[in-house]
Amino acid sequence: GRCPRGLPGAGAASRRMYRKEKSIQLKSSSAALYNNLSVLRLPGRQLACFSAVHGPSLNVVSAAADGLGFSHRQLQAKEGGMAVSTSVLTQAAWCVLPSRVLLVLTSQKGIQMYESDGSIMVYWHALDVTEHPPAQAVFARGIAAAGGRFICVGTSSGLVLVFDIPTKGTNITVSEVLEHHHDAITDIAAELGQAPDGAGDLVTADDAGTLCVWRTGEEFTLLSKIPAFGCTCSSVKLWNGVVAAGYGNGQIRLYEAATGLLRAEVNAHARWIYALDLAPQTGKLLSGAEDSFVHVWKLSRNPDTDDVEIEHCHAECVTDTQVCGARFCDPEGNSFAVTGYDLSEIFRYSQA
Repeated sequence: GRCPRGLPGAGAASRRMYRKEKSIQLKSSSAALYNNLSVLRLPGRQLACFSAVHGPSLNVVSAAADGLGFSHRQLQAKEGGMAVSTSVLTQAAWCVLPSRVLLVLTSQKGIQMYESDGSIMVYWHALDVTEHPPAQAVFARGIAAAGGRFICVGTSSGLVLVFDIPTKGTNITVSEVLEHHHDAITDIAAELGQAPDGAGDLVTADDAGTLCVWRTGEEFTLLSKIPAFGCTCSSVKLWNGVVAAGYGNGQIRLYEAATGLLRAEVNAHARWIYALDLAPQTGKLLSGAEDSFVHVWKLSRNPDTDDVEIEHCHAECVTDTQVCGARFCDPEGNSFAVTGYDLSEIFRYSQA
């Protein structure tokens, strides 16, 4: 299962799969937060939306495919009650459900859900500070649409809130609270491909590095718990029954979602991984880290042995940039976008 890492630069000429496109300017720079970039492709329209967090505000940019037309919007973290201090946003993500798309923001105060263009806030959930130990930071983080009608959001106490989303309107309710993590949630991911029989369709990750695999439904069922090994898991993805997890030590690990078995590990980055993304139609995996590198990998299953395999496809050095967000811009993984700490633009790359 171990995959040898090709030396950076080795065969680079033959592997220049992607070239840099015109970048997108942001109204302010991106904060050093995990998974600090979200991308929404509007089907049938030559338009994509990008969002990145900076302090109490979220920059949302709509960009035409030709890279010429842009529109900007800024959303602010909502204050809970009589709060004086400005709440800081921790993450934002578009959640695509069959009937609607919501833009979800998490902060130190709570969870905000907007219509996809950010025009109307449809729901606000204040975090219950009393559930947290007194000296502990309180925040929500980790956002994913799941099971066709739910949005799952993690909290700093390790709880995962499951919101039941109606096909329209504002009657959003907390249908369940998942209680198997004991550390702050870092990331949540739903199955992007086809889950094999017995495999779960949701994975949650925490600061200690513990992963939980769930089956969604009227009641969520815990299927497997993958123990921590002394390292934070900052980002996680789930594809065709394979959990891809990125860690603070620069490793990417691949696990079997049904059993929790480790199938491969790659020393992918020299420093802390901040973001993973997965292209559902091809199994391409994108990783971005503090070491200023973005890598594209390809996941597959060997049809003869059923082994999970990972190969390196592309390395991109984003010079002098601590990468904090990386997302594919299409389901095939033919293009991707990158944000960096203190960088006031979004870099874009597409296949040559």
